[in-house]
Amino acid sequence: MTARDTGCDRLRPVQQLRPGDHAFVSYGDDEVRWEVVTAFVRLGLARGEKVLVLPSPGVPEDEVLARIDFPSRSTVRARGRGQLVVSSMREVIGPDREFTAARQMSRLHAETDRATAEGHTGLRAFIDMGWVRVLGADVAVMAARETGAQALFSGRPYTEICAYDRRGFDRGVLTAMERAHPCALLERLGGLRSTRGPDGALCFIGEADAAHRPAVGSALELALAQTAPARRLTVDLTRLHFLSVGCAVGLLLLARDAAGHERIEVRCDRGQLRLLRRLGAGTVSRLVLTEVVRAW
Repeated sequence: MTARDTGCDRLRPVQQLRPGDHAFVSYGDDEVRWEVVTAFVRLGLARGEKVLVLPSPGVPEDEVLARIDFPSRSTVRARGRGQLVVSSMREVIGPDREFTAARQMSRLHAETDRATAEGHTGLRAFIDMGWVRVLGADVAVMAARETGAQALFSGRPYTEICAYDRRGFDRGVLTAMERAHPCALLERLGGLRSTRGPDGALCFIGEADAAHRPAVGSALELALAQTAPARRLTVDLTRLHFLSVGCAVGLLLLARDAAGHERIEVRCDRGQLRLLRRLGAGTVSRLVLTEVVRAW
């Protein structure tokens, strides 16, 4: 069976961002904050996109490049040919000194057009929101920008991450800013989250590797217990960047032993579908695999 992506949750791993995505991420640790930006930059370069990094004010360009390059100097050529640019919000809005959403969006719109004119497949920008305090922008200005930026993204090859340091923003502001973005990212690479979607589906987000097999099993067992009266459960794997053989086998074993359920539907992408079939999904009569066609 094939279905359209239902988007069971706004949360996703950074590896699943596509052109047109506008994402929120927060961090609370100086080491952790480099994980998402490094993956974002390297994936963009590999896809032929131009990449713009606007770090938090006070972080030297040399440190940014050293973090992104670790453990190899993989971005040297990209910097040399102008595919990777480290800049600042002050440069983006220049020659203006005061931040306005209109000025920033106009410049990013033009930079996207310039990137494609230069032969890149698009533009992606990582913006650390530490600039807010430096430029004196208030919460209302930030919220207006985040909720009114559709023209930058709709039908255009532009992708953006707005990163917030939780140590520098009030919790209420962080909550408001997260809600203002169409999607949010896992804070760390290799992380795993499970949640229930609007339709009750059990959704896994991130990486279901060997280390996470107990967590995957626990979440599945709880969901089976909670859906026992209905005798039906839907499991959504489409927000996983990685699904290990061990986690896939665990899913199949639990489905096989779920005698109280009449139907267990697993939404998956093509690769996950192939893996589950090879591991014997066809022998579990109550299991239905639905291949999801992503809209992003």
